[in-house]
Amino acid sequence: MATLVNDFTYSTKAEPHRMRTRQIMKAHPEVKKLIGQKNPVTFWVALGCVAMLIGMAWLLRDQSWWLIVAAAWFIGAFPAHTLFICIHEAAHNLIFRKPAANVWTGIFANLPTVFPTAISFKNFHIKHHAFQGVHELDADLPDWYEAKLINNYAIGKAIWLLLFPIFQGIRTLRCIELAVIDKWVVANVVVQLVFDTLIVVFFGWKALAFMVMCLFFSVGLHPLGARWIQEHYLTLDPEQETYSYYGQLNGVNLNVGFHNEHHDFPSIPWNKLPEIKNSAPEYYDTLKYHTSYVKLLFTFLFSQEVSLYSRIVRKERGRVTLDDQSKPDLEMVQPHSEPVTA
Repeated sequence: MATLVNDFTYSTKAEPHRMRTRQIMKAHPEVKKLIGQKNPVTFWVALGCVAMLIGMAWLLRDQSWWLIVAAAWFIGAFPAHTLFICIHEAAHNLIFRKPAANVWTGIFANLPTVFPTAISFKNFHIKHHAFQGVHELDADLPDWYEAKLINNYAIGKAIWLLLFPIFQGIRTLRCIELAVIDKWVVANVVVQLVFDTLIVVFFGWKALAFMVMCLFFSVGLHPLGARWIQEHYLTLDPEQETYSYYGQLNGVNLNVGFHNEHHDFPSIPWNKLPEIKNSAPEYYDTLKYHTSYVKLLFTFLFSQEVSLYSRIVRKERGRVTLDDQSKPDLEMVQPHSEPVTA
């Protein structure tokens, strides 16, 4: 019988990525040419996904609920997930050179997912990179109540995945040091409210409900939802805290499955992440990784060895300052560069 784990795994070591970034850049200086590149193609990907979801919402506006739910799970979840990655790329300023253009792209990509989260996600996600595993600063970590409530029971984990956006939102309340309300957050809220209102006025409530379902399925009880387990849960090794995914859904994920590579080089856009792995195979081929989200989803749900406690946490913030923008690779290439703000 599996031993129930009732606490996180505590580490006194620094997060592994900054050290590996330095090692790879020393061993493979050719990767420096990838750092700081932008990929405006991401905007067109976002445009296509937004158009697709609006078109589906219009087509489903008067359909039966069973068809709306099925369409959201089997089709809509995929472009909705891709939009989440577009928001992620915008958060790292990897689409355009002007930060404001990235912010507006994130707000635009946010539209079909109903809730105004793009800018808040940016604010919290950058600190996830800077303070990986530090509970009061890393909103990617489950809360203690969350882990205790869900424990390692299949039905609990299934409900947790189904309601993942809600849990994710509640987590941010503990990260009070990172709470920001600025003009961009306000703009995100205003634009989103206008869009949601227009959808209801011209398409109806069923169309808006379809978009909400697409959001919840795209990051929840769905093979795509296994990405949250893939990235940092201790599923394959009790000491390796970040895992990459090398599977077919990286097309939908825009290569964010290359997660060790992304954390090591957060200033490199998604289309260049495979080049990092190819350039430094001795650093990545030795790490454990996933190849199937379907397998991982079932492992998470039904294995009593994996629970929400299966995460590494640390109490020390190291030498990282609270205003860190998580660009260790760019800082090593341009050590005297000034931070850029929108």
